[in-house]
Amino acid sequence: MTDLTLPIYNDDDAARAHLEAIRWPDGAFCPHCGELDNVHRMEGTSHAPGLHYCRSCRKKFSVTVGTVFERSHIPLHKWVLASHLMSASKKGISAHQLHRMLGITYKSAWFMAHRLREAMRETKPGPLGGEGKTVESDETYIGGKEKNKHRSKRNASNIGGMGKEIVLSLVEREGRVRSHHIPEVNAKTLRPILVAQIDRKSFLMTDEAGQYYHPGKEFAKHETVNHGAGEYVRGDAHSNTVENYFSILKRGITGTYHHVSQQHLKRYLAEFDFRYNERSGLGIEDDERAMKALKGIEGKRLTYRRAD
Repeated sequence: MTDLTLPIYNDDDAARAHLEAIRWPDGAFCPHCGELDNVHRMEGTSHAPGLHYCRSCRKKFSVTVGTVFERSHIPLHKWVLASHLMSASKKGISAHQLHRMLGITYKSAWFMAHRLREAMRETKPGPLGGEGKTVESDETYIGGKEKNKHRSKRNASNIGGMGKEIVLSLVEREGRVRSHHIPEVNAKTLRPILVAQIDRKSFLMTDEAGQYYHPGKEFAKHETVNHGAGEYVRGDAHSNTVENYFSILKRGITGTYHHVSQQHLKRYLAEFDFRYNERSGLGIEDDERAMKALKGIEGKRLTYRRAD
């Protein structure tokens, strides 16, 4: 259990030292030119805390430069605490809850959460599965019933009038998940994702949907279960792993966020994928998961204009 009274969650200097240890394990380097040796920390009260100077490019920088934290006016310890709260909450934590717990405005908490989701996003991911491994694929629909929405919020043009967004998830058994927000469910949409994200030597497991028939031939083996006929498990053939992931995703979106817009759905998927991929079942606990989220801040920027 994490002690939220630790200095890294309550003191900027401690939070900065924590972040520097994660981002610069071998010493500070210049994010502008990459210089490692010709860099020194600027001391004295006339400089902002944590400021460094690069003698090669003659630029100043801190540990937040070149990250999703750059140019933020929110105290650094609140960023560290928020990253832990989002990493440790299995079904997510709302911007309203962050706003209350951190003592910042709702607008700031909303933007902060999206920046942290950007940090959780995978960069240069390798293919799922491999020889002798099984990957399950399935789709689900995100969104409430149209009849329960205000008339101005209804979207009758999407998915036969249901106004729902489609999520495709690929789950490697005993491994990782990768989710995609897709426009429609057909072989033309699914095949490019399947062949790009799954190793061709993998076993592909799906339901009986026809859109998997031809793409399934491109993998080492493709088995299906007929949900329409009440078949859910046949020996090793099932899609229960991906269904379990969907249960976590839907409980989070319905119970925590209540509504996720089409524009931002991909970021929420990155958040849920991250927590699943760094889960306790793989030996990763809350503190380590939060550290991995902080490692992901580097090389990413998300401005309010892009997030809105």
